[in-house]
Order: sequence, then C-alpha cells, then structure tokens
Amino acid sequence: MSIAADPQTRTVALIGNPNTGKSTVFGALSGVQQRVGNYPGVTVEKKTGRMTVDGKRWTLIDLPGTYSLAPRSLDEMVAVDVMLGRRPDTPKPDVILCIVDANNLERNLYLVSQVLELGRPTVVALTMTDLAEERGTTLDLSKLRDRLGVPIVPIRAHKRIGLDALKTALAETATQEQPSSAPESPFPEPFQAEVARIEGWLADARPGLPPLPRYLVERLLLDTNGYLEGHVALKNGNVEGLHAEILASRQRLAEAGCPVPAVEAMARYGWAATMLDEVVTRPDEPRVTSGDRVDRVLTHRVWGTLIFVAVMAMIFQAVFTWAIPLMDLIDAGVGGLATLVEGVMAEGALRSLIIDGVIAGVGGVIVFLPQIFILFFFLGILEDCGYLARAAYLMDRLMTRLGLSGKSFIPLLSSFACAIPGVMATRVIEDRRDRMTTILVAPLMSCSARLPVYTLLIAAFIPPVALAGFVSLQAITMVAMYAVGVITAAGVAWALKKTAFKGPTPPFVMELPAYKWPSPRVVLHRMFERGWSFIRRAGTIIFAVSIVMWALLYFPRLPESTEAAFTQQIAALEAQREAAAETEAAEEIDAQIAAVEARADGEQKRSSLLGRAGRVIEPVVRPLGWDWRIGAAAIASFPAREVVVATLGVIFDIGSDVEGEEGASRLQVALREAEHRDGRPLFTIPVALSVMVFFALCAQCVSTLAVIRRETNSWGWPLFCFAYMTILAYIAAMLVYQVGTWIAA
Repeated sequence: MSIAADPQTRTVALIGNPNTGKSTVFGALSGVQQRVGNYPGVTVEKKTGRMTVDGKRWTLIDLPGTYSLAPRSLDEMVAVDVMLGRRPDTPKPDVILCIVDANNLERNLYLVSQVLELGRPTVVALTMTDLAEERGTTLDLSKLRDRLGVPIVPIRAHKRIGLDALKTALAETATQEQPSSAPESPFPEPFQAEVARIEGWLADARPGLPPLPRYLVERLLLDTNGYLEGHVALKNGNVEGLHAEILASRQRLAEAGCPVPAVEAMARYGWAATMLDEVVTRPDEPRVTSGDRVDRVLTHRVWGTLIFVAVMAMIFQAVFTWAIPLMDLIDAGVGGLATLVEGVMAEGALRSLIIDGVIAGVGGVIVFLPQIFILFFFLGILEDCGYLARAAYLMDRLMTRLGLSGKSFIPLLSSFACAIPGVMATRVIEDRRDRMTTILVAPLMSCSARLPVYTLLIAAFIPPVALAGFVSLQAITMVAMYAVGVITAAGVAWALKKTAFKGPTPPFVMELPAYKWPSPRVVLHRMFERGWSFIRRAGTIIFAVSIVMWALLYFPRLPESTEAAFTQQIAALEAQREAAAETEAAEEIDAQIAAVEARADGEQKRSSLLGRAGRVIEPVVRPLGWDWRIGAAAIASFPAREVVVATLGVIFDIGSDVEGEEGASRLQVALREAEHRDGRPLFTIPVALSVMVFFALCAQCVSTLAVIRRETNSWGWPLFCFAYMTILAYIAAMLVYQVGTWIAA
C-alpha cells in the first residue's frame, strides 16, 4: 500500500514510546479514515489515516512504537526511513509529531532528542498531564518549549481535549522548511570528530550518491550489532573497509573516555536532564496514587497472577463460547441462503458452484467474525485501560524460558479458541523475532475446530473407563491432545529462537501506562478495524480456495448410468413415500431416501479428483494406519479441519449431516464397522490416536495461513508454517500408530 504524493496534501508522521497514547492520538485525529497494511517488502505494519485542517487534507502515518531511533530492527529502520523521506512508497513528512508521556519526560526526551537531530519540522504532543497533576508534578511548558525550539501541546486525546490546538500547531509548523532552532548535538566533541571522519570516508566510497544523512552516520558508529552497515550502499563495495573504519573510530572513542554505545545514553540523558532543569517540579515525597495502589495488587506475584488467570479465563470463555450463538446464527443464515438458492435454481454445476463454492466460501469467511470481534473488543479494553502491559509483565518470566516475552502469552492463549485472532493479536509484540516466532507456533494451539475431531474419535474408540476409580480415560485423552500442541509449540519456539530468529532474548522493558477508563470510541474502532482487515485481506484468499476445493470435489461427475441408477432408486422410494402418506412407514421411507442420497453423494466424492487423490496417497498414509478414505478426508480438510467430520460422513455413506447426536452416533458406528480390504478393522485405538495427533499438529486451516500471509507480508512464512507442521504431524502420527500397535500386540 503506497501513499500517493499529492502536493496539495500535508503529511505528518506520529512517533513515540510504547504506551504513551500514540494510537489514541492517531485515532482521535483520523477518526474512521484509517487504512492498515504493510510496508512493501517488510513485515512492519503500516497504518495511515486522513484528516482535514483549515480546508487542507492531511495524511497521518502512525509509525511503530519505539524507545529509540536506533535502526537495529526492521520496525526502527522503517521509522527512520519514513521520517527522512527515504522510502519511495511514502511521501516525506511535512512535520513529525512526537507523542510524549508527561510522567516519563526524561525517558521520552531520549527519543525526542533523536527526532530533533533529523532536522525535520517537529511538534511535541504531551499526554497524560492529568496523571502528572495527580502525582503533584508541575511543568513549566513555556520554558521547555523555548529550550527545545518546537511547539509543545498538552492534550487528552481520549477526551478530545487539545486536539484543535494540536492541529493548529501542526499546520503552522508544516510550513517551516527547517526547525526554527536546531538543538546542539548532545554528543561530546571526540564523538562528533569521529562522525566527521566517517562522513569523509563515505564520501570517497559513494561517489555520485547523495550523502548519507548525518543521523545515519552517527548510527553506524553507535549501533554495535552492525544492522545498519548492511544497508549502506557503497559504490566500491568495500564493506570490510567501512567496518574497519568504524571499529577504529570506536577504539579511539574508548581511549578518549567515550565508549560506544554507552556514550549515547550518557549524552542523551545528560541532554534531557539539562532540558528539564527547573522545568519539572515534583513533591519531596512521591504521592501514592490510586494507580499505585492498584498496581500493588495487579502486579503481585500471587494475587496478580490469580487475577490474570481469571481475566484470561473470562476472555477465553467469551471467545470460545459466547461467540458460538453468533457463529451459529451466521451459519444458519448461510444455510438459509443456500436453501433459498436451491429452491429457485435447477440442479447442475452452476447451482452447486453458487451453493457449495460461493455461499460456502463467503460463509467460511464471515463465520469467524464473532470470535475476532469479541477478542479484539476485550483486548481493546485491556490495552486502553492499561492492564495489558501489567499482564505482559506478569507472564514475562514464564515466556522467557522459551526465548519469548510476556507479550506472546495472550496471542497464544487466544489461539486455543481460533488461531486467526491469535495471529492478529501478535501486533502487540514490538520485537520482530518474538512476533514472528509467536505467529509461527500459534497454529499449534488446539483451536475449537479440532474439538469435533477429538470428540468423535474419543467417543467412538476410547473406552469410557475410569482410572483409579475417578479419572476418566476419555478426559485424559482429550487433555493429552491439547498438551500435544502446547508441548510441541514450546519445542518449536525454542528451536526457532535458536535458529531462524536467533538472538538474545530482548530485555523486557515496558513503562506501565497510567490506568484510565477505556474510550468506547477507541475500543470499538480497533475492534471493527481488525474485523474489516480480516475480511479484506484474508477473506479473498479463503474465498478463492473454497472455489478450488469445490471444483476438486465436484469434478468429474459420475457416469450417467450410475447417476441414473441412484435417480431411479430415489424416484421409486418417493413414489412409495407418496403412497404411504402420513403412516408410520413414511418415516422409514424417508430414511431410505436419505440413505440413497448419502450413497450417491459418497460415490460422487469417491470418484472426484479429491477422492482419486486419496487413492494416490494411500501408500504414503499407510504407515499411519490409514487407508485411502481417511487420507481423502484429511486432504479435504486442509482448507478447514472442521469439515473432516462431515467429509468422513460422506465418504462412509452416512451423509454430511453428522452434527446432531443421532448423526454423530451413526458415524461412530460406521467408523467402528469400517474394514480394510482384507477384512481387518480399519479403525483401532492406535489409528484413532494417530488421526487425532495428526489433526492436533497439522496446519489444516487456509484461513490461518492467509492471515499469516497478511501479517508477514510474505508467502514464504505461511508455506514454511504449513510445511513444518505437516511434517511434524505426519511423523508424530506415524510414531503414535506404530508404537501403539506394537504395545497392543
């Protein structure tokens, strides 16, 4: 999504530390005129909005929250490039809006000092001034404004206080080519001399290229991880020479008492202290606010954890069960529409395409909306009131053992209901490596779509006995299926953090935001924005795959002679049904008609392209204890694993209506009676466990893969996720069957 450069449109880029209220300011300024996407070629979310100031159109760019402008990751590199106008898909901002928390001025000014060094017109929006007043803090904003040389506007975005003054300041500042007074560099002279030395070296190595902005040259010297070195274009390709030059400069700085990278923290915090001298006045004794008293409970190791568990249980319950009535309502609406179309169109390929392809495809998209809306409604409340940061703090110790941070816990927990909102919830994770790892293991959590598979096979094949007199073996099996996903996810997360996303676990640095009542406007906007994003981005892919799966199940058609035989049987039974009228025999004849229709449907599916594929892969699935019928059902369920129960019903001639108690019971009987060609039972306990383990680990959900594609901005990661989960599922299912059969023997 690129932003067209319109000379009549002003552009403002919003930047700030996490939890400073930046998103709230962005929402208050742009209202509903927002778009969410990704910067081309990277996974960094791109959020833009529109507003009008004095009749002029403005584009707002909400940059990722960050504590500094050190380009050590994609997020930070994108933020720097956008503000310097170095991204071709984004116009250079006319003004930069820094969002600053009035309660953490020292830390927030660290980022402000970096922004001011970019030499761009800048405005500072001061948030949470009400909390600062509650704590007895007074601010001399006039003095701070004079020292920084930029407008400072106190605002309360959730109450829309100060927004008009902020817009006026933006409009006035945007007309300036440069800040009225650029601040002096906070770095000592030896550092500035080394920067000038590297600038000279780069000028020789980059003939004909525009000079690298001084800010980026400073970053080359300061960022010891070398991330930026790999992004500097050199005409002579002498990367080693640049690296040697930088190392030599760092050595000289260390000898001069300015070690890198410590020199930056010393310089910038020293600069912030100078700027705030006689600007901030605090009471001699810190006041204990109501938020401090609440924090003592919510961040307590015992009480805080218990409250967290209760809150998560409520959200989990809401996503898992409260959404069901709405999902059933959508499902019923889709079914009603299909029945309506069935009644007005003649039987044939077009009717099947509309009902089984188009309507079923659209239904497969919108049926997830209740879960997405409910999850993001609660996440919006928790985030806006300030609790989400406390929850991440509490869970950090547990997640750190896997190389993740506490922010990964909620997305993974949400994935037990559905991986789609879980993957989307990873947007709260700033660290890219943590976010990518969480996205790739989230589908391993046993979502609600797996539950019908577990329920069907456990009821059919696991004996209803109690261990030790009171522990149900069926319940243990169900818990084991959930544990399989959790344990595997832990192992995969550990492996990913040791390989593809190798690096030190980032220290969990988070300023706990002040508590406040959540804004209904902000919460509802975030909820609907996420829902619309899902429909627009993932829905199209899901819909397309649904059409393809319909074609694979519909073609080729049965020979005319076979169809005619089924038609004649049904016609004969319907004649008997008409003669039987309202007698008791009518019900039996209705059942016979349904059985013939189920056999016809099953015969069609078995002869379809998908059914033939099941026969082709039979040698592959045989080590799992499966025959071609289970293999075909597994293939059919790759777009959405929940269809496997209905597919098994069709393949085993029960029909697709197996959701009720009676239908499920008939399917369980059919599975127990199913045999191999040599007369051996098809389903045994090891086979049933093999099928369940396969479904517990396999990535059979095109919706989830589509969302991963949307969140990572790449087809590579969903393909990787599909491949590793399918391989893991196959190996685990084979081991379960082979070991289980050996034990049973």
